[in-house]
Amino acid sequence: MTESATTTAGPAIAFTDLTKSYAETVVLGPVSGEFHRGGVTALVGPNGAGKSTLLTILGRLLEPESGTALLDGRDVRKMKPTEVARRLAILRQENGVNARLTVRDLVAFGRFPHSRGRLTADDVRYIDDALGFLGLTDLADRFLDELSGGQRQRAYVAMTLAQDTEVILLDEPLNNLDMRHQVGMMAQLRRAADELGKTIILVVHDLNFAAAYSDRIVALKEGTIAASGSPAEIMTSELLTRVFETTVAVHTVEGMPVAVYAGLDRR
Repeated sequence: MTESATTTAGPAIAFTDLTKSYAETVVLGPVSGEFHRGGVTALVGPNGAGKSTLLTILGRLLEPESGTALLDGRDVRKMKPTEVARRLAILRQENGVNARLTVRDLVAFGRFPHSRGRLTADDVRYIDDALGFLGLTDLADRFLDELSGGQRQRAYVAMTLAQDTEVILLDEPLNNLDMRHQVGMMAQLRRAADELGKTIILVVHDLNFAAAYSDRIVALKEGTIAASGSPAEIMTSELLTRVFETTVAVHTVEGMPVAVYAGLDRR
């Protein structure tokens, strides 16, 4: 896979006073912030904190009640869908595809903003590279309904990589993966950021994966940003206990902060 060229100065994504409500329940906001280019940023927080809502608004798949989200300094709601899709890829939690597709067919969807359905030799190369990057080459001709949940999840992530955007938004990409494949997935996303220059923003529930593989962590609680900083700044017992409203101890293991939840800390 080739490295995406970055020519625009400033943050990859910025947002100001975003809010979202359902009926009379505020689920997000107002929140403001920005994501700088490159690296991995993890969004963490308890269920209902607004993580997926924020990600989906930034990806132009959900309209906010108010506020502005900028991609490369431009309002995403005023950009053409194809223009957004060439700069930003998003993978939501709900990935159900009813059609009987092969893995290669699914990954090829990632090239649609570029090919409009007519694949070129370059498109095929991006598809092959994405399959290889996620270890799916041997499964390329298998149908999705023949795969395990974890294999399908990897195929969906490969589809977003094949789109070859600078910015990649992933909502719980570790869903349905066992421990080995969770580690592999995070390692590959880390590689995509380091080697391909991608800006990766993902929702993840496991604090220790966030700490081990991310450059920055944004903690949300009750629809607001409770804290934002490096893993070392976020992975403290006091802060995590406040965000998750349960006792969280943080230990250092081989130089890395490790969170242990109440009742599991036996030291």
